[in-house]
Amino acid sequence: MVSTETINIEGSIFKAVTVSLPKTTLLTVSNDVGYIMCGALDVGLLNTKLADRKIVAGRAVGVKTIEQLLNAPLESVTLEAEQFGIAKGMIGSEALLKMI
Repeated sequence: MVSTETINIEGSIFKAVTVSLPKTTLLTVSNDVGYIMCGALDVGLLNTKLADRKIVAGRAVGVKTIEQLLNAPLESVTLEAEQFGIAKGMIGSEALLKMI
């Protein structure tokens, strides 16, 4: 099952997507600039093989809901995200606000 919702963080609008899969759930929150995602995100791949795409993204692990993703510290971020001031350890919602 796939569900989407609009999330307002301090007046900025983001799209949250939850994909229920067998034994796991895929979570993303995004806007036109970038996104944060659950542990399924391969930041290493984005920084190496897909580096030319300049993807702004962060990864939080151990989260099971959108709310947890928004409040979890990011375990890793892409090199492009660092250019926006997004850093490892930053809370998901704070990282999203840097993507405005």
